[in-house]
Amino acid sequence: MSEKILDTHKTTVPAIEVLVPGIQTTIQDYPGRQGYWNVGVPPSGPMDSLAFRLANRLVGNEEGLAAIEITFAGPTLRIHCDTVIAVAGAPIEVTLNGKPLALWQSYPVEAGALLAFGDVLDRGCRVYLAIQGGLQVADYLGSKATFMLGQFGGHEGRILQTGDLLNIASRDYGGYVPREIPQDSIPQYAHHWEIAVLYGPHGAPDFFTEEGVAGFFAADWVVHHNSDRTGVRLIGPKPKWARTDGGEAGLHPSNVHDVPYSIGAVDFTGDLPVILGPDGPSLGGFVCLVTLAHAELWKMGQLRPGDRITFRQISAKEAATLETTQDALISDLHLPETVSPPASTKIAATTDSPILHTIPESGGQVQVVYRQGGDRNLLVEYGPMMLDFNLRFRIHALMEWLQQAIDGGDLPGIVDLTPGIRSLHIRFNAKLLPRKKLLDTLIAAEKQLPSIENMEVPTRIVYLPLSWNDSSVQLAMKKYMQSVRKDAPWNPDNIEFIRRINGLDSIDEVRRIVFDASYLVMGLGDVYLGAPLGTPVDPRHRLVTTKYNPARTWTPENAVGIGGAYMCVYGMESPGGYQLVGRTVQIWNSYIQTGNFREGKPWLLRFFDQIRFYPVTEAELVEIRREFPRGNFNLRIEEGCFNLGLYNNFLQKNAASIDAFRTKQKAAYIAERERWKAEGQENYTTSEILDDNPIPGDVSIPAGAHAVHTHVTGIVWKLLVNEGQHVNAGDDLAVLESMKMEFTVKAPASGILQRILCRAGSKVTARQILFVISG
Repeated sequence: MSEKILDTHKTTVPAIEVLVPGIQTTIQDYPGRQGYWNVGVPPSGPMDSLAFRLANRLVGNEEGLAAIEITFAGPTLRIHCDTVIAVAGAPIEVTLNGKPLALWQSYPVEAGALLAFGDVLDRGCRVYLAIQGGLQVADYLGSKATFMLGQFGGHEGRILQTGDLLNIASRDYGGYVPREIPQDSIPQYAHHWEIAVLYGPHGAPDFFTEEGVAGFFAADWVVHHNSDRTGVRLIGPKPKWARTDGGEAGLHPSNVHDVPYSIGAVDFTGDLPVILGPDGPSLGGFVCLVTLAHAELWKMGQLRPGDRITFRQISAKEAATLETTQDALISDLHLPETVSPPASTKIAATTDSPILHTIPESGGQVQVVYRQGGDRNLLVEYGPMMLDFNLRFRIHALMEWLQQAIDGGDLPGIVDLTPGIRSLHIRFNAKLLPRKKLLDTLIAAEKQLPSIENMEVPTRIVYLPLSWNDSSVQLAMKKYMQSVRKDAPWNPDNIEFIRRINGLDSIDEVRRIVFDASYLVMGLGDVYLGAPLGTPVDPRHRLVTTKYNPARTWTPENAVGIGGAYMCVYGMESPGGYQLVGRTVQIWNSYIQTGNFREGKPWLLRFFDQIRFYPVTEAELVEIRREFPRGNFNLRIEEGCFNLGLYNNFLQKNAASIDAFRTKQKAAYIAERERWKAEGQENYTTSEILDDNPIPGDVSIPAGAHAVHTHVTGIVWKLLVNEGQHVNAGDDLAVLESMKMEFTVKAPASGILQRILCRAGSKVTARQILFVISG
């Protein structure tokens, strides 16, 4: 990895002035930020890479140059140089100097031109604007892609705002070469999508029943309004699980010991499936039933709330054919009529397995399972589904062996190596490294890996200040009760829940264990940006809990939580499911190198570090957090080594005491589960109800009146008017919340508000009538 975090050395010329920013307009590049998945940095990049790549090709740009992503409603831009532009993506209102502009073709523009976007029209939700030469912003970790949650990349790490000035790379105007996508080759946007997926990495019979897998493929899934670039949430049938819980990983059957994720994986967070997006997390403790084929990822970027999805299972060979065809036709500026696999490729959901190969346990060889995660990812799992440091060390040995092969040039095409608790996720470019070659290499490697019996790794003891039960985590609990689930067993106090489910006598005992524990960092990026996934070295310090079901929609930056048998520090504000105990300092420092953030690495921690918390007051933590990123406060860090053989001896020596702790803990765990059963909370399901006819049946539109529709599915956040009120054309009537964005509903004409057909807090569906205005 290059030590340069931020590269600003580029010659630029003025190109674009943002007059009106649109709802969510960002700068992206393709394929985005690569090589940092193991520390929780997502690739970002365009949600719809197909339209993005075509837009760049239309203006003659090389693959990878930055362009603009527009979501739902676009910006108004002044172009300050002679250039060539192209717009591609969902149908949208757009004008150039006041005249309508057609999509999917290139246009020459002169300096001073005004480009104005309106709303996306009915289908799809994202549009791309490419400019000859590409937009020029500083590279961050090797990419110009905006990661809004991390506040880096793109233009100042954020959406575009009024007054922003954007540049293109300095170059001579390349002249105009007309290019156009034939009408019959333009991607089709719909309200009912068929998406090709590969089965796995998880499936039946280990996690889901065969009936449950078949039901998943047979179901019509609906896109939830609470979707965004991190993930597309789906509403549909309750999954049929093959087990009652996740054991040490958590009470819900969706819980597993943390595994690295694939972009496009359908991740079950509790009973709620989420398609993980390009801004999604790299590591988490939930099962993933299927993964989108690489050539189908673009469809995720055009799913809008209320759209329906059916998933079609295909093979890796069919996925490779899709990608090869798509890439070739992009190069030729032509698209196939069948960007989805034809009907003849459909395979019954239970005729194959997500498992590609298994090496059985034998002698000193632990079981190894190789699982497919789409056509560009492979998941290697060691041993039984349990927390065992020996398995994590095996993963480390395999990771080092592979890295040596990569450095030696023997394995071109590997993009990322990301370790989990008992798994290694390998993201690879199948065009450079066929999956069969990779799988054969991994199988052969098992005979070449060194013994781990006395394996030793560098470790640092990193002392972090912790504000116990900080007001910020209390706020997260309150928000969850207000907006997600009021009656969850962990409400209103996560720490009391931890006490109860672990059979401890008091909250003070919970506090003592948290501060006594030394947490070995086994993964990074659990919830983005170098977030550590750690477990206590001493099993008697392992507090086992369940994760939230459903997850929180908001967690404060650097909150400290416990989920399953693991501790995590949240790298930034994000959703989350761990039971919260407090807050600590920043573990990611985007731009400033200090005594604790060195060598161009903005993440604080390393694999196999040990975290030890010490108590501070909330006021003290506020001061420390202010000074720490500036380098005015340094953490206490002690260098050392962790020897696996010595650790196993420690476990044997203290086996009786450890077993006694676990026995008491398990009894409390079972009692909590029985309490849930008695109170009807064991099988919580979302209260979402699919409504195929959301418009009231008695709506009639009098002659001369105007019906005001919403073009998105969402929640009415604010109602700004009253019945009987006179409004003028263009007045704001309501504010909707959808896809974590705000949409204003405006009056299309002047008149009297005859009827209001919605209320604050209610769900509305795309194309639903919200208001009737009489002339």
